[in-house]
Amino acid sequence: MPSSTLKKFLPVIIMMGMLTIMGLGLKLNGTDVFWPGYFAMMFFYGLIFYLGTFAARKKETESTDDVLLAGRGIPLGIAVFTMGATWVGGGYINGTAEYTSSYGLAWVQAPWGYAMSLVIGGIFFAKKMRRFRFKTMLDPLEQRFGKRMTALLFIPALTGEIFWSAAILTALGTTFATVLGLDFQSSIIVSAVIAISYTAIGGLWSVAYTDVLQMFLLLGGLFLVIPFALDSVGGWDLAWSAYVEKKGALATLFPPIDGWRHPDWGNYFWQWWDYAFLLIFGGIPWQVYFQRVLSARSENAARWLSFLAAIICLIAAIPAVIIGVVGDVAVWSDFGVEAPEEAAMILPYVFRYLTNPVVATIGLGAIAAAVMSSVDSSILSASSLASWNVYRPLIKPQISPENLAKVIKKCIWIIGIAATLLALKVQSVYALWFLCSDFVFCILFPQLVCALFDKKANFYGSAAGLLVSFILRFGGGEATLNIPQIIPYPMVEDGMVLFPFRSLAMVSGLITIMIVSRLTQKICPAAELIQAEG
Repeated sequence: MPSSTLKKFLPVIIMMGMLTIMGLGLKLNGTDVFWPGYFAMMFFYGLIFYLGTFAARKKETESTDDVLLAGRGIPLGIAVFTMGATWVGGGYINGTAEYTSSYGLAWVQAPWGYAMSLVIGGIFFAKKMRRFRFKTMLDPLEQRFGKRMTALLFIPALTGEIFWSAAILTALGTTFATVLGLDFQSSIIVSAVIAISYTAIGGLWSVAYTDVLQMFLLLGGLFLVIPFALDSVGGWDLAWSAYVEKKGALATLFPPIDGWRHPDWGNYFWQWWDYAFLLIFGGIPWQVYFQRVLSARSENAARWLSFLAAIICLIAAIPAVIIGVVGDVAVWSDFGVEAPEEAAMILPYVFRYLTNPVVATIGLGAIAAAVMSSVDSSILSASSLASWNVYRPLIKPQISPENLAKVIKKCIWIIGIAATLLALKVQSVYALWFLCSDFVFCILFPQLVCALFDKKANFYGSAAGLLVSFILRFGGGEATLNIPQIIPYPMVEDGMVLFPFRSLAMVSGLITIMIVSRLTQKICPAAELIQAEG
């Protein structure tokens, strides 16, 4: 084999060798593994890894623009698929099935909520961000509020990205463990290492090209599973009738207009709207979104990729909802197993027990594709913010583009490992998934809106808004992080605050920024947004 060819395939050979050694270890330990599925996943991972390293060669240089934004040259078609694939992750698919089964279709808000966020982002944010040629979502905040304030606002942005990555890695771990018989920890670690590796090698080019393949595999695999799953419960009509009978008023997409009067809703009606606003507006201030917007070839392309990706998000949710319905109405004892102990296991259970092994493996490939496409995007996004908006301005302002690209790659490994460690401790996919948007909705959304659209916004307003948003949000407590309620909000039932305090925190933060900024104009004049050159 020529040395140049060997060099191209060497990373793939090493990765496949690792997977083979892992398989031999499982065999020697007597682990009950579905080996055809395991080898199929080895092939899939090898293909994805090769495509990621192949795409890395499209980079013209090792500059910051090439690593972060693919030289702002991603074609619209690829951009649409990489945007869609980023949102439709393992948490999206597993979480949608989980909540459809456990809480009812009415509480499956993320698919249409995130689709709405993409539409609103396309209408109001995409063109302006692309016009100013920012490199990250935090750039307008840095120009308006200063470097130190931006470094502080980086914390909720980083937390959101790490939680997002952990949630989707958890979804993959539960699926692999159920369908293939692999242990939870090994599934997460192997998948994370592969995604981190090709992301560090190729930056956004690798992420974008692998996303296209992963999106096709995701949609094809999920829609292939549906006929087999439905056939096992007597078809869609029978399954849906049983689901409606079981869930009642919760088997609808939206609550009634007077939901607070409805016995099945009551004060939960207000919490539903709180979560709806959280997902719609909390889905906007994400670096994973703006990284694609800013990599588009033009302002119009940035807007259209948002609209088209919203359609992909809705389409991808359809099979996940159907799987959730099937998993909820299935009589599991008829298939020789007990019902899953946790709703988060619904999707892998449907794959394994309601389809044949070949279809289950293809479905597993779909979930793996969903996870990889979101993990690589999220890790790259967090690393972009850490290097460009924190390391560069605060630690080494004179760093060259080439050296900054090396810092980005180191950040990819650090943040990727952090997300992997968190994933090993996660319980509910959907709870963590919601918490991601929770942080950015309450804290980052008002900051981004004011930075882009309020010409009077300044440092003091930003600091005051951050403090108000933080106090009002975490004063309501957070069960996922074991934070108790401090502020005596009304509508507390079963230890849960149903009052829409998240929306209150966001709106209060937004108003605070505007008022304090105007009161402090004399001592801290507002800075202007500057369009980058090039």
